[in-house]
Amino acid sequence: MALLCAACRHLPAGGLIKPAMCTVTFIARKNGFALGMNRDEKRARTAARPPAIEPAGGRRALFPSEPGGGTWIGVNDAGVCFALINWYAIKARVASQPVSRGEVVRLALSADAIFEAVKILGELPLKDVNPFRLLGFFPANRQIVEWRWNLEKLAPLRHRWETRTWISSGFDEPGAQQSRTRAFAASLRQRSAGDLAWLRRLHRSHEPARGPYSICMHRDDAATVSYSEVIVSSREAKMRYHPGTPCQSSKCFDRSLGLETGFAKADLACQSAVGLPLWQHGIS
Repeated sequence: MALLCAACRHLPAGGLIKPAMCTVTFIARKNGFALGMNRDEKRARTAARPPAIEPAGGRRALFPSEPGGGTWIGVNDAGVCFALINWYAIKARVASQPVSRGEVVRLALSADAIFEAVKILGELPLKDVNPFRLLGFFPANRQIVEWRWNLEKLAPLRHRWETRTWISSGFDEPGAQQSRTRAFAASLRQRSAGDLAWLRRLHRSHEPARGPYSICMHRDDAATVSYSEVIVSSREAKMRYHPGTPCQSSKCFDRSLGLETGFAKADLACQSAVGLPLWQHGIS
């Protein structure tokens, strides 16, 4: 709690970080994974900083960051990746002085196993944090866990290790989910489905039309402001970051992070203590 509160003191005045509405696509691989994330924000928002390697507890982590230090996506030197999306279906909000959700990912990146992530999240002052869905990807034991915080309970949900997508939008979330779900399902029928070129095309997509419902989102007041890509193999994590809308941005930052000892040993003995629900799969 002290770490989180201390971090909040360094946020810009009047500007607690509000993690983006977004689209996250996960590609399961035999030894690792690939992940793409579009971040949708107000056009007037201050630009984020490109990925850098930073200390995260006893580990090192690679992530882009807001001027205040928080982040919405990152990967550490155990190959564990976290991404956070807003949970707009929950209308309740913290009454006053909410703590930045951007610090949740940064602190979670010190975990190399599910049980460590559970411990870290359990120590955060979540009652002061607005609703979110935190996605955790653990390649050592091929596990995906989604933690859902609704201001009353932090509920873990386990997903199959398979290619899938998550969708969040502050503008007609049901409509955006329906439209982007169709685009994702159609893209899975392509012969190239699952490779990096396919992932990047998907996140530049304007299906069914360029606008608020497309994966590469465009509105008068908001747009997709960046595309982040994480690739984890057994020995290395790579992050590619495109500032700006994916359909137009040619600027690109690439950073690599060596994994400390390859994938950490699977924490199979601890999984039963996490209390995860049954498998869920498909589109969220």
